[in-house]
Amino acid sequence: MAVFDSIYQQLLSTILTRGIVEKSERTGHETKAIPGMHFSMDIEKDGFPLLALRKIPIRVFVAEQIWFLAGSRKPEDFLREYTKIWDDFTNPGDVVTVAYGYRWRKHFGRDQIQLLLDLLTKEPSSRHGVIVTWDPSADGLSLFKKKNVPCPYTFTVNIIGGKLHLHNIVRSNDMILGFPHDVAGFVLLQQMLAQKLGVGVGVYSHSISNAHIYDIHYEAAEEIITRTADSQKKVTLHLPEKAFDRAEKKDPTLVNSIVENLTAQYQPHDPIKGLKIVL
Repeated sequence: MAVFDSIYQQLLSTILTRGIVEKSERTGHETKAIPGMHFSMDIEKDGFPLLALRKIPIRVFVAEQIWFLAGSRKPEDFLREYTKIWDDFTNPGDVVTVAYGYRWRKHFGRDQIQLLLDLLTKEPSSRHGVIVTWDPSADGLSLFKKKNVPCPYTFTVNIIGGKLHLHNIVRSNDMILGFPHDVAGFVLLQQMLAQKLGVGVGVYSHSISNAHIYDIHYEAAEEIITRTADSQKKVTLHLPEKAFDRAEKKDPTLVNSIVENLTAQYQPHDPIKGLKIVL
């Protein structure tokens, strides 16, 4: 079994057996939750974290991450051609006000991603490579129900031992639908940043303040932890050249190249039908 599949089963099993049962006032759904969940994996050694325990749509997280790097916040700008995943979070102007890439590249009056690249090019040992998505002037700390506030709200990038390591901090993770998607997307980002900086790819770390499974996903979680993915070998993502630069330009051929590379190595179980997002 691939390393990520094994990690995922362990996380789900822990939540199902030890998770604290609570009802969310916001959604009205029961959850089983664990506070402070964490995992790390060495991407070069363990492979790309592409979940094989159930089939997931590869092109969705690929296109989304490219949309992020382009700094866009309108789904009609490139993303909707591949997925409508963000359509539930748009305002009447078809704008996602908390689009992660827009927050990284424009929202705070500075391009955090470009500044990160500049910093680590000039000072690879810097420990100041922090990217923030959460806006303390508007996000959270309110009973007013917004459509969306960032879940992965900050990440840190370090170059240690000639490899780029990324630590993703997530306030809340839906472990059935959100988690596999987030992990794959951010490791893709990690690899694009490493390629741009001309360094190796190191450890991806993922820390969750509230890791939960919704009541409507309990059966799916039980099914996933009984599955075996022995046919799935280590997946290695071979990025096309100049992937970061092409992502900034929203190059559709980049999506196709990455999807084809991953799909050729992907041997997943069947998808679990009927999974619904809890908003």
